[in-house]
Amino acid sequence: MNEKTRADTLIVQPPGTESAPQEPEEVKVSTFRLVATLAVAGIVAGVLIALVNQHTKPIIDAYRAEQLRLAVYEVLPEAARYTTHYLVDGILSTILPAGAKESEYKRVYAGYDEAGEPVGVALSRGESGFQDVIMVIFGFDPADGTMTGMKVLESKETPGLGDKIFKDQPWVDQFFAGPQTPLKPVKPGAGKGEPDEIDTITGATISSKAVIAIINNALAEWEPVLENGIPEEEAQP
Repeated sequence: MNEKTRADTLIVQPPGTESAPQEPEEVKVSTFRLVATLAVAGIVAGVLIALVNQHTKPIIDAYRAEQLRLAVYEVLPEAARYTTHYLVDGILSTILPAGAKESEYKRVYAGYDEAGEPVGVALSRGESGFQDVIMVIFGFDPADGTMTGMKVLESKETPGLGDKIFKDQPWVDQFFAGPQTPLKPVKPGAGKGEPDEIDTITGATISSKAVIAIINNALAEWEPVLENGIPEEEAQP
């Protein structure tokens, strides 16, 4: 057999005798290693979130405090300054008990004009609307039971409909016109000209009624406290 014939013999295989393809080698992953990797990743993510929160929280808190301050003056148009009073054991006080957290106490903001005369109080309250909780702050004059203004602080109502509770200026203006409390919602054009009437918003009836209910519920809770008067304290600039 010459070299050519020998080479041909080596590369030719009978039918059915082809070599089977090799199976890929199975890679075994340690369960412990997998769990440890996930745990480390979770710890790192948690630390990063905590660091970001630690950095941003003071900024967010300061922004909210400033927005609240501006809102108080907005719903109490005649106020030149105001004091913050906390409800402690049914009594208004500017001082919290030792070790108490400010966020755990309800509060009222008492406004004063340039001469130091009271011009009303600002109250805030949140309740469910059509989509989510609506947070409202409003001005109220305990002397005659009328409102001095209203502002929606937080809302996730439907864009284009429910968000009219803070975008529809003519509707908002009703609360600055001194309506008598408790408020009574009426359909637009169906009112009788009574001083307690507030027109609801066409297409956002539920959301607008929710705002009115929030105000009425807040007043029902606070009026018995306000009847006892507000302690005279040095007002905030």
